[in-house]
Amino acid sequence: MGILDGKRILVTGVLTDSSIAFGVAKTAQQEGAEIILTGAGRGLSLTKRTARKLDSEPPVLELDVTDPQQVQNLSKTLADDYGTIDGAVHAIGFAPESCLGGEFMDAPWEDVSVAVQISAYSLKTVAEVVVPLMPNGGSIVGMDFDATVAWPAYNWMGVAKAAFESTSRYLAKNLGAQGIRVNLVSAGPIRSIAAKSIPGFSELENAWSDRAPLGWDQNDTEPVARTTVAMLSDFFPATTGEIVHVDGGFHATGF
Repeated sequence: MGILDGKRILVTGVLTDSSIAFGVAKTAQQEGAEIILTGAGRGLSLTKRTARKLDSEPPVLELDVTDPQQVQNLSKTLADDYGTIDGAVHAIGFAPESCLGGEFMDAPWEDVSVAVQISAYSLKTVAEVVVPLMPNGGSIVGMDFDATVAWPAYNWMGVAKAAFESTSRYLAKNLGAQGIRVNLVSAGPIRSIAAKSIPGFSELENAWSDRAPLGWDQNDTEPVARTTVAMLSDFFPATTGEIVHVDGGFHATGF
């Protein structure tokens, strides 16, 4: 028996098999969960293709978190076809080019607002979808990158992640009475499509490998996936509003 036996989990953010979200979906299936994936826009076909690489191909539903109609459609489809959801994984993030690298002061609000909506506010959007389908409680886990410091080149995505972390705490406060836990997993850098779009990412990788007490493999999503699956399970019944670091211990070291 796996720790997610009998649970139905919604996983967002799967693009390729190098993504953290794919690792989570794979591990969740191995632990007995029924998985439902979401994809958006031009990436939807890529999500569907990647879904075939899982041990059991899951359904892929469309979700653009900036489109209220798609959010409503997903809510209805999940309610009609599945009835209940036990957990959800938020692995959604995006920032326009002006928000990453370059000069922090140069990014216009029109671009910053896109980064904040997709990378932070969308945690509340995903909660809106799944909370009505969690009559007996559940677990929402988001993929984070430590926002307690200012990283080179991360710029406004770092600001969005700070908003993401705060959003998770407010959701934890407001959903706790319904038995719904909201936690984040703060991962070290993983060499995915999203990461490769960040200027200076290779420098961050090198620093992580050198300084993480336990070491860090940028190509291995399993440590993050296993921790996320544990947070989705019933093994943490009294933990909410938490940020669990899975980064080889890098966050605990000084420069």
